[in-house]
Amino acid sequence: MKIPILMYHQIDAPPPRGASLRGLVVSPTSFGRQMALLKLLGYRCLSMHDLEPYLQGKKQGKVVGLTFDDGYQNNLQYALPVLVKNGFTATCYAVSNAMGGSNSWDKHLGIAQKPLMTVENWLVWLSNGMEVGSHTRHHVDLTKSTAEQALDEIKGSKQELQTTLGCEIRHFCYPYGWYSAEHRQLIQLAGYISATTTQRGRVQEGDDMYTLKRIMVARATHLGLFAAKILSNYEDRRT
Repeated sequence: MKIPILMYHQIDAPPPRGASLRGLVVSPTSFGRQMALLKLLGYRCLSMHDLEPYLQGKKQGKVVGLTFDDGYQNNLQYALPVLVKNGFTATCYAVSNAMGGSNSWDKHLGIAQKPLMTVENWLVWLSNGMEVGSHTRHHVDLTKSTAEQALDEIKGSKQELQTTLGCEIRHFCYPYGWYSAEHRQLIQLAGYISATTTQRGRVQEGDDMYTLKRIMVARATHLGLFAAKILSNYEDRRT
């Protein structure tokens, strides 16, 4: 059975037309409707930790992986109440050295700076049954990093998050979705259970746990298209 792993970034009021990467901001109303539809269809949204037995073939069921990249405060404000209401869990990938900061890696693109979750925010996220994953220390392009820098970003982020938040960090997400075979190996050696990419498609038992595909949900993803991404091979045909 193929499993969709959804990829979100911000849940917030979309910026004005023409704004860079406007499509990565999904409105709270749209997100609420998407989660309600999944609930209605009998699906359970799960964090990467809760999804592990399904990816390993130990469990079967109507499940969807749910991930958020970067760790924006608006995920806590708008997404968390919806997740709790529906009994869902999710993984949010944190940039460990940017907690309480902003998406500074986007600044050169003219993208609006939005606050990232503080340590206190992350603890609230965790206390509601959600999971934290790693998105490196500084949201770097690993393909432009030296081997030493890549190791520091991958292993260092895991250590920083575990020390700061007091929880196990089991799952990783490649910034920008860019990686090489060497980075995949470093992530496995660092003790992560999985790593997600931005490659399109659903996943299934037997797939490489360190190059998992995801399905991006964008601002313009209307409810019909959202359903097609979940229920059909719509995304699989675009890999």
